[in-house]
Amino acid sequence: MKSYIVNPRCERTGKRTALRIAQIALASLAVLIAADDLANAAKRRTEQSVASRPAGEPIMAIVSLRDQQITVYDDQGWMMRAPVSSGQKGRETPAGVFSVLQKEAEHYSNMYDDAYMPHMQRLTWSGIAIHGGPLPGYPASHGCIRMPYDFAERLFDVTKLGMRLIVAPGSAMPVAIDHPALFQSKIGPRVAAALAAAAEADEATKKADQARLVAATAFRESTLSMASVRKTGNLKFKAETQLAATERAIASASSSEAKEQAEDAKAKITARIGELETQLTAGKAELQPKLDAVAAARDAAAAAERARVVAADASRRAARDLRPVSVFISRKTQRLYVRQAFQPIREAPVTIQDADRPIGTHIFTAMERNGDAIRWSVVSLVGGSPDGNEDHPTGSAHKGRDKSVAVVPSDTKGAKAALDRITIPQDALEFIAEKVSPRSSLIVSDEALSSETGNGTEFVVPLSNEPQGGLKMRHPSPQVEVRYDRMGGPSWRSPSVGQYFNRWPRF
Repeated sequence: MKSYIVNPRCERTGKRTALRIAQIALASLAVLIAADDLANAAKRRTEQSVASRPAGEPIMAIVSLRDQQITVYDDQGWMMRAPVSSGQKGRETPAGVFSVLQKEAEHYSNMYDDAYMPHMQRLTWSGIAIHGGPLPGYPASHGCIRMPYDFAERLFDVTKLGMRLIVAPGSAMPVAIDHPALFQSKIGPRVAAALAAAAEADEATKKADQARLVAATAFRESTLSMASVRKTGNLKFKAETQLAATERAIASASSSEAKEQAEDAKAKITARIGELETQLTAGKAELQPKLDAVAAARDAAAAAERARVVAADASRRAARDLRPVSVFISRKTQRLYVRQAFQPIREAPVTIQDADRPIGTHIFTAMERNGDAIRWSVVSLVGGSPDGNEDHPTGSAHKGRDKSVAVVPSDTKGAKAALDRITIPQDALEFIAEKVSPRSSLIVSDEALSSETGNGTEFVVPLSNEPQGGLKMRHPSPQVEVRYDRMGGPSWRSPSVGQYFNRWPRF
């Protein structure tokens, strides 16, 4: 058996040491908790939304790859802001101009191990999107833009298909701009036509509903009359059966008394048959006009329904004509392209002065109507020149690819200089002026049309001299035609396959 002798002084020293270690541990834990609280507070401060005024419908969102932040704007300014995590090195989220093509609240990737991508809003059909996801504080995705889960849900609830999303290498913000080349709307006649078409559609719907009601009422009345005629016919048939039995009883009567009784019964049955015959004739005479009325009411209802369909289609076309248009002018192709409701509607050549000199990438947006005029804003992205020429019209330093100066968020000099160099044919100007309205846009760029721009898209304009790993790693889906099934959901048909299938492109 071993015995241990403990020095009381050493024991007291050990207790003090243990106490000191515990105090240090508690202090360290407090520091960690405080640091975590500060980090959470900083995160909460970053996830902002406008509280000083009622927020409107989002017009655009801007993602800063350098700042790892998304800011959403309505027609009065920014309304929501949050941190993001963009594509990691080699799978970088492409800088450029995009728009929301599809929304799906519950989405699972069929490319990345069924990864959960809640409140997904698609930007390209090859698989670039914004959605809720983890935010480690640095670019970490496979090319998509992750947002805080709560923020992604709130943003999902307020956006609409077609909302512009700009991915900037640095910081960018929309700035008010005024220039004579910016389209001014001649929307009055189109609004009147759309309102008239909507009124006609409403009136046609009312007439179709009334015609269906008349047809239903006529059918109900004819059904009641038919039931009465059928009942009378059944009673007459029963009486005729009884008459035949009575006649057989008369023929086989064994006594005069029995024969007399049978003859009395025959007389009564014969009289009853006469009454029923009269009722049946009258019932049939009353039924026939009702049957004719049913046929006429059904024909009228069918005609009213056809008229309703035609009026509703005209109203939809008129309403579609009021949807914002997007105009894209490419220095590379020297052409102007117009899209509306995700479909191309016009293309024309343009003249650009000094066509060999870069013009930059500028996104002009019609923010709101100001009396008879439209108030425009611009976001300028310096860069995207396919030829790599450093002589940028904004005069900003771009050499060395310094991302801190790769974007001009406030100076409109370069944007105005770009507009000064462009001449648009008069017929194209008049065509656009008839369609331009708030939320319409004009994109001027050195870039050509991206292969991502196709059926069912807005203009997709990646900046070619910025990393595009997240886009190059993906293959665009086959061109698909968007239709709608009987349940209201989209179905997709590949022209090369010719079959319908309900699934989204892979990512």
